Amino acid sequence: MALRYKVVETGTVTDEAIESILNEWTNRGWTFDSMQFAMRDSSKRPSMAFVTFTRESEPDE
Repeated sequence: MALRYKVVETGTVTDEAIESILNEWTNRGWTFDSMQFAMRDSSKRPSMAFVTFTRESEPDE
């Protein structure tokens, strides 16, 4: 089976928003892989986050 990836983008970078994304997609059978943040020069807080998940693909996918 091949590995599939899921990328979830969020413009709300708070602990609650990230926690919600992690809980939603792991409950759907995806495994957390990594998280990347996009920063603005004018701020120390990230403006966006990209959360990636993986799972094994089904034979018919």
